[in-house]
Amino acid sequence: MKEEDLKDLEKKLWESADKMRGAVPVSSYKFIILGLIFLKYISDSFEEKYQALIDEGYGLEEDRDAYLMDNVFYVPSKARWEYLNVHSKDSNIGQVIDEALEKIEKENPSLKGVLIKNYNSPDYRNVNLGELIDLFTNIKIGSKEAQDKDILGRIYEYFLGQFASNELQKGGEFYTPACLVRTMVEILEPYKGRIYDPACGSGGMFVQSVKFIEKHKGTMQNVAIFGQEKNPTTWKLAKMNLAIRGINNEGLGKFADDTFHNDLHKDLKADFVLANPPFNISDWGQEKLVDDSRWKYGIPPKGNANFAWVEHMVSKLSINGKAAIILANGSLSAGGQEEEIRKNLIEADLVDCILAMPSNLFYTVTIPCSIWILNRNKKQKGETLFIDARNLGTMVTRKLRELNEDNIMQIANTYHNYQNSENYEDLAGFCKVVNTDEIKENNYVLTPGRYVGTEEQEDDGIPFEEKMADLTSKLAEQIKESVKIDEEIKKVLGAIGYEI
Repeated sequence: MKEEDLKDLEKKLWESADKMRGAVPVSSYKFIILGLIFLKYISDSFEEKYQALIDEGYGLEEDRDAYLMDNVFYVPSKARWEYLNVHSKDSNIGQVIDEALEKIEKENPSLKGVLIKNYNSPDYRNVNLGELIDLFTNIKIGSKEAQDKDILGRIYEYFLGQFASNELQKGGEFYTPACLVRTMVEILEPYKGRIYDPACGSGGMFVQSVKFIEKHKGTMQNVAIFGQEKNPTTWKLAKMNLAIRGINNEGLGKFADDTFHNDLHKDLKADFVLANPPFNISDWGQEKLVDDSRWKYGIPPKGNANFAWVEHMVSKLSINGKAAIILANGSLSAGGQEEEIRKNLIEADLVDCILAMPSNLFYTVTIPCSIWILNRNKKQKGETLFIDARNLGTMVTRKLRELNEDNIMQIANTYHNYQNSENYEDLAGFCKVVNTDEIKENNYVLTPGRYVGTEEQEDDGIPFEEKMADLTSKLAEQIKESVKIDEEIKKVLGAIGYEI
């Protein structure tokens, strides 16, 4: 499928999903659509394997183990897409879908308690489920060819992004833009080891990590994934997101829970932490956790959880562990308890790199964010790399900016060149290496713009005196024009009885 064909498909799918407007709240779209995408994917995958087993002629087409050995979910006859399509116009199609999902869960233990079975809910009685089934019927998203091209991944990520945009979620709490995640993954390079995300949302950090591994010809057998998500429905989406990509989802726990108050991975020491925790949470239960052992660098303030997230993640790092964390820019310069924690992290030589990112990267908020790279075992001791990437990216809509491949690799290569002491040099306005003493002199503020300076302007060859003569001449003309306009205004006001 060509890129333009895929974009046309995405648009068509969203327009069809948007037909539900008024029938259900926008917040319900994702559960209806992503559940059907999931069903179609595993059914396509099953049907292809089913036909291959028939062709082999050994009578194994209904043998569950014959599917599991190829990492294909076994789909019972009354849960297959063909069966749903036949019954798509039945008045009880919602019940048929829920029963299909129930049967799939029973046959596949990794999906137990994960699938969202609400299609027969009275809340969905005005949704034309049959029309949605018809729409998906002729789209192959689970076949081998479609898997190779990651058609499912593109559709799934497209819908997650559209849902985030239309639900008006704050700060990417539900969905972190793929270009931000890719930047973090390209910097950390999680080839092998334990990957952890304590606020995993729909699982985007893990998916991009796997894509990175595949891109570099690595193997998933060298990676173990661990995560936690507080919202039960979002947790289910994450489990589904991993399952349909053949990624072991057991590391997300058996249920959703609050990372601060019930850490599901207490003994975990991760090699990589990738996270976009919700920004500036004020009611996170600090009063119940004042004596928590995670607060090695200071007690996080009651009114803001940003540094509670940071300290939690630092506590999870192995002896050589690295973290990439998206934070609100206020964390770079905040005072009080946050300043004390930031100071202690810097003095402990944990802050490897700080990136200032552009505004408008998230779907619903224009505020810029920063990416913190923390490292238990820095190569360059007593130094921090600052990268100011605020001018990178392209506005793809009136409100949304994206980083392209060149932008992402420019950032990642700058970091790796610095790490390896190869081909790195400070670039005014973009990057600079700063030692801890200089950061201390700046009251431990970590705003990149304070250190990298401004971009050098190209010399246009015009002498300074000539420029000034030209500018003052233009200014004189503008002042004359201004006086003339002022006189005209006085005349008009005087004519109507308002003398100045």
